Amino acid sequence: MGEVAAEALAEHHAPATAPPAEAVRPVERAEPPPDIWNVANLLTMVRLLLVPVFTALLFAAGGHDPKWRSVAWASFAIAMITDLFDGELARRKGLVTDFGKIADPIADKAIMGAALIGLSALGDLPWWVTAVILARELGITLMRFWVIRHGVIPASRGGKVKTLTQGIAVGMYVLELTGWLATARAVLMGAAVLLTVGTGADYVRQAVRLRRAGLARARTGA
Repeated sequence: MGEVAAEALAEHHAPATAPPAEAVRPVERAEPPPDIWNVANLLTMVRLLLVPVFTALLFAAGGHDPKWRSVAWASFAIAMITDLFDGELARRKGLVTDFGKIADPIADKAIMGAALIGLSALGDLPWWVTAVILARELGITLMRFWVIRHGVIPASRGGKVKTLTQGIAVGMYVLELTGWLATARAVLMGAAVLLTVGTGADYVRQAVRLRRAGLARARTGA
């Protein structure tokens, strides 16, 4: 009641003209944090759950049955599609959570790692290709943590092209292809390896520059 009376008294003694618009400031309300059970995180969880499913399908019936490999490809394709949408959806809709920041890159590397290791174990993909790609992915992840207190290394356009090329190439290796399609996937995988190495070197350059700048700011502020 006291607040109501005060408002009524203020209105009674207020001037007839309204105050200027710039004097009226809206009350700022803190936005509640997004719920962890949002659509972006659910897509990430689906991708994580698909890792053991994809692995089982890849090795089903000895690992070289065309029908099972086609089903394995379908599960891999679903995982890659969710990878394209969950991060972008989280940013656009304000659904970024701490869980998503951690789970999303883990899901990406888990499905790709399972595919690369599985294909190499089946003899379909040279082990050196798997080693190069996984070493790059693990190294860049560790490097991001190394410089995280100095800043964030943004995802480059080259990195996005690399991810897309890797996904298509690995997906083609999951399928039992012959003839010119088998040749095409080998060429595409070669391009993916080159992009993997090239973008990895660029990330290293950015990380070193970011860390040097951060250390310089720390010395200046000290």
